Amino acid sequence: MMPLGCIMKLMELMPPQDTMYRALVDRDSTFEGIFVAGVRTTGIFCRPTCPAKKPARENVEFFGSPSEALHGGYRPCLRCNPMDPEQPVPKLIERLRAEVERASDGKITDKELEAMSIDPSTARRQFKRHYGMTFQAYHRARRMGLALRSVQRGNRIGEVRNGSGFGSESGFRDAFERIFGQTPSSAKAQGALLAQRIETPLGAMLAIADEEGLRLLEFVDRRALERELSILRSRLKTNIVPGENGHLDAIRTQLADYFAGKRMTFDLPLAPVGSPFQLRDWKVLCSIPPGETRSYSWMAEQLGDKEMRRAVGRANGDNMMSIIIPCHRVIRADGTLCGYGGGLWRKKWLLDHEQRFVQREEKSARPGSR
Repeated sequence: MMPLGCIMKLMELMPPQDTMYRALVDRDSTFEGIFVAGVRTTGIFCRPTCPAKKPARENVEFFGSPSEALHGGYRPCLRCNPMDPEQPVPKLIERLRAEVERASDGKITDKELEAMSIDPSTARRQFKRHYGMTFQAYHRARRMGLALRSVQRGNRIGEVRNGSGFGSESGFRDAFERIFGQTPSSAKAQGALLAQRIETPLGAMLAIADEEGLRLLEFVDRRALERELSILRSRLKTNIVPGENGHLDAIRTQLADYFAGKRMTFDLPLAPVGSPFQLRDWKVLCSIPPGETRSYSWMAEQLGDKEMRRAVGRANGDNMMSIIIPCHRVIRADGTLCGYGGGLWRKKWLLDHEQRFVQREEKSARPGSR
């Protein structure tokens, strides 16, 4: 039998039990790849998003991977196929996003959704679960993001207002100023922060960028995310809206390659927002090679004062670019894991993933290797 200390350590590397059960009941897709649930009464294990009837809390056992569930005596569910790592975006979400792009110049009402055989309440609920905002809020933000970009290109404000579906100039101006904190006229010289959700094996992430580069990349369930978004809005004096951007396209592609084990480094402009000390700290983080770890003491020495371990820990915690600025590569001097805003289970996964990549590369580089 596994020692109690080892069991407790494994549990620490997974989300809290209540959080996982709530995700299972809600069929929360952001937990795909983080855990599977074994049902004691049936002997099967399922994805978090399995459509089957949900078991009582006392009948559920959680595992970090399908392999652990199999070793625990459970067989895979035939409905949700938890052995298959692919989990596509729900079809309804894809369809609603496509409708938004087709109707970017106006609103999609509940009646129009019903005419498309889409239940408005289902659309709101699924969109809220997947993006953290309702369908109408997403559509409104998308329209206003397009309006801002059009204004910044020099288009006449009256033309932009007509193309945004607003019936009056005052209504458009008020909505624009409420969202972006400035009038359409003053926005011509001000960049926007554009956001996209990116699905990963460790859960959904939020990426935010502007013309300067990537500003933020965080797991959407991180507690500090709201505070970080507030910091970006305040310091850059603009708001955040859904949109498309070359830097967002690049990080989506490079993240996919990272999780697929094809690359461990990133090549795109970064534009972090922080104090001079934080920027220095994050630069040191970027010097830690993939597959390796460093201690807080080592980082403090690189910054010129070995007694600054606490300051280093705070600066690492304030890093808004998970994975890319690799604060997950910093551990205690005794080799144990600590201090990761995305959760220790993610930190362990990232470190294991990078070490496997480095070992594979080293093996392939040996003489005689294919």
